[in-house]
Amino acid sequence: MKKVFGFSLILAMILFLAACGSSGEGDASSDEGNGSDGSEGEEALSGSVTIDGSSTVYPIMEGLTYRFNQEHPEVELSLNSSGSGGGFKKSTVGEIDLSNASRPIKEEEKQRAEENDVNLHEIELAYDGLSVVVSQQNDFVEELTTDQLKQIFLESSDVEKWSDLNEEWPEEDIKIFSPGHDSGTFDYWNEVILEEEPMKEGENTTLSENDNTLVTGIKNDPYAIGYFGYAYYAENEDSLRALAVENPDGEMVAPSGETIQDGSYAPLSRPLFTYVNTAKMKENEEVFEFVKFALNNAGPAAEEVGYVALNEEEYQSQLEEIKGMTE
Repeated sequence: MKKVFGFSLILAMILFLAACGSSGEGDASSDEGNGSDGSEGEEALSGSVTIDGSSTVYPIMEGLTYRFNQEHPEVELSLNSSGSGGGFKKSTVGEIDLSNASRPIKEEEKQRAEENDVNLHEIELAYDGLSVVVSQQNDFVEELTTDQLKQIFLESSDVEKWSDLNEEWPEEDIKIFSPGHDSGTFDYWNEVILEEEPMKEGENTTLSENDNTLVTGIKNDPYAIGYFGYAYYAENEDSLRALAVENPDGEMVAPSGETIQDGSYAPLSRPLFTYVNTAKMKENEEVFEFVKFALNNAGPAAEEVGYVALNEEEYQSQLEEIKGMTE
């Protein structure tokens, strides 16, 4: 009897485990068919997205690429910052998918793209206030007119020392820090402040496509002055001071989220862009998905690093346009 009972118990356990396994297989099959994890058996997004261009736009795009990669880890993202001009050199010949820019594309760049059968579609990401800054060690300059800025930066100007601008200021050489010639920030400054005239270059001028190099140079020298995107100032407020600049109404206005958005910080407020290769966006799902993701998340990404978001309607309008291009 004991042997019979033992055998029956073992048989019952085998049947029970088999039933559990069968039930588990059924549940797994049901989960797969119903897509309980939301994927419905879809393959993970893969491929690559290549981005280059403006160092000013870089902080926004850095946040966007990080978030996108969290959702789509199989997509290989390449992000560089060779300046707006450097980005357009690559995008107009089809080398990259997106080209970040702190200025609109130039006519000669459009022509180069057309010659290479490349179509670049402009996407507006945020607003920036190009900030004129000095070191926190500088205790004598609070504001400058656009005419004074010209005297500091123009090659044709005789102003070399701070005392040349104001006799009460130190008799010390003005050290200039500026984005390089491939930078859209340089182009914008050249247009609205220098009015296309040559800028000073020499031993007291440092040019760099890397805004962090400019930040370091300015904050360590009480007689330095420079300019770059508002986000880089906001990130270094403890060591830099942003100067108020004369706007077209004759008012002295310092850059802030409010003055950039309401337009009172003029003429140094500007939009920030990325340009997408439309053929690559239509051919590669990962590029299309990244562009959609960027438009859906650019506002928070911009504000997180110190820039100003567009109105939500502007993002949605651009999103609908992008979707229409790929249908």
